[in-house]
Amino acid sequence: MGDDKNPHAGHRDRMKERYIVNGFEGFSDHEILEILLYYCYSPRLDTNKVAHRMIEQFGSLHNLFDAGVNEIVERCKVTKHVAVMVSMVPQLARSYNLSKWRKRARLTTSKQSGEYCKSLFLGEVNECMYVICLNHQRYIIHTEKVSEGSLTQTMVYPRLIVQTALTHKAVAIILAHNHPGGALTASKSDIDLTQLIIKALDAIDITIDDHIIIAGESYLSFSEKRLLPYWY
Repeated sequence: MGDDKNPHAGHRDRMKERYIVNGFEGFSDHEILEILLYYCYSPRLDTNKVAHRMIEQFGSLHNLFDAGVNEIVERCKVTKHVAVMVSMVPQLARSYNLSKWRKRARLTTSKQSGEYCKSLFLGEVNECMYVICLNHQRYIIHTEKVSEGSLTQTMVYPRLIVQTALTHKAVAIILAHNHPGGALTASKSDIDLTQLIIKALDAIDITIDDHIIIAGESYLSFSEKRLLPYWY
């Protein structure tokens, strides 16, 4: 009868208790992944070894979570079921954050705007731009992705931004785009594009409250950096 006992049961129970008490604080990357893999594999399988192998393939938990399903299957030699679960993590985090923000979605400061915009780009690996439409009280009435490009650039059409603001009867908008490479700076093209959109919206009496650039866990605000025209 002793041979039928699951040799990993005690270890799994201890890991789960650690999580219940402290969340993931104190866990290494491979231990976090190991726990997630409990829900994909038989209790008899040592998911610690699988977790090590998967992280070794991508170098970090971050890179693994950002990878596509087919790439995870090919490089880690795991099933599609496992790869789908792993790739869901950043998307679940993004959905969680957006759901939380809907309950208090009023953006009256650059800090609030920056925190909201960080939630928009969770799981985004390509550069893209969002338009956040606001009413008179600066409550969010609509958020829409208006362009998506490669890892380093995206094509933005001012006409689409104007159309989005008009369609949703915005009084003001906030522009937001990300720099997946991590450079938290406003390039000349970023500034020129903002000026172009300001002129287009000014003709229809819609203002730009801010332009937020996201890089990792940080943000840059055009408003804070005084990169908007002086009358803003």
